[in-house]
Amino acid sequence: MKLAVPTETRAGERRVALVPDIVAKLVADGWSVAVESGAGVAANFPDAAFAAAGAEIAPTATACLDGAAVVVKVNAPTAEEAAQLPEGSICMSFLQPGQSVEALKVAAARGVTAVSFDLLPRISRAQSMDALSSQAIVSGYRAGLEAAQRLTKFFPMFMTAAGTVPPAKVLVMGVGVAGLQAIATARRLGAVVRAYDVRAAAKEEAESLGATFVELGVTAEGAGGYARELTPEEQAKQQEALMAEVAASDVVITTAAVPGRRAPILVTRAAIEKMAPGAIVIDLAADGGGNCEGTVAGEAVAVGAATVVGMSNPPSGMPTHASFLFARNVANLLALFGSEGQVHPDWNDEIVVATAVLREGKASTEAFAELLGVPLAPPITGGAS
Repeated sequence: MKLAVPTETRAGERRVALVPDIVAKLVADGWSVAVESGAGVAANFPDAAFAAAGAEIAPTATACLDGAAVVVKVNAPTAEEAAQLPEGSICMSFLQPGQSVEALKVAAARGVTAVSFDLLPRISRAQSMDALSSQAIVSGYRAGLEAAQRLTKFFPMFMTAAGTVPPAKVLVMGVGVAGLQAIATARRLGAVVRAYDVRAAAKEEAESLGATFVELGVTAEGAGGYARELTPEEQAKQQEALMAEVAASDVVITTAAVPGRRAPILVTRAAIEKMAPGAIVIDLAADGGGNCEGTVAGEAVAVGAATVVGMSNPPSGMPTHASFLFARNVANLLALFGSEGQVHPDWNDEIVVATAVLREGKASTEAFAELLGVPLAPPITGGAS
């Protein structure tokens, strides 16, 4: 069966869903792989490398998709792209169902099985498929580098004949995968790092990387290792308590997100205005609305004497390794939906069930049926199908 890798169409996107070494493994497993010409160029994977790995190089997206049983993408297809998905195919991507309603409606009409990486369950067996985490590693690393580049001070302490230069003070807010990588990167660069998270369990992880954990008395442990959404009262208490921490920092890196919801506001404009001249705020949640008042996705905005940088699609800034990691996640999840060049998803596997928004054009859950206005798939019975 044919597996298609079209070029990503999101503005500024440089990643590609598969890389040549994974293509070679899939071809060896019996898949026929088609890659749209130029799909990997921005990530430094030229057509020749894909061809050498055994892929067919398709001149257009239409030719790439023609006859495909599986389509893999980094970003969710648009409604127009969904209309080009082969009938009855499987589409694997970061679908973010609440933000892709129109495209999913079109896909449903074509009998597509839509599989979303952002629905992967937080269980040990799914770790090798966890594309959210692999891309968050890239984001956290980039956040540390971006902060160091923009700050007009050194990150490390320097002891010179002209005097001692103190290290930069960095506050990382949100100690998930991205936050931990931001802590590690800032520490490697020599900064003094403090970290905050509403999950008490994050304290040990932050301290293991050399950060001092900030405790404010506001906790919000949620399901699956994520933070739950704070109440308005909790959020107000959190923002007030954080104001002094923010004001004392040279750099603030925010990474907080609640799955399926707008990013929570952690840093108010008033707090940013208390920061010293030249201070930098890196907002990794910019695409989800931002953790800071004043954040604009893809722009650096002056707020008082500080600068708030809304990083848009940060993994795309390091497309080679971001693609390298994503491709491995794709291959590992794909193995649950088919092998030896054939599609045969095990609909009794909890990972398969959890990641499928649509099953052959029908909604996998009542919530998705209501969201998309499509029929609910029949109950899963028996063995693999």
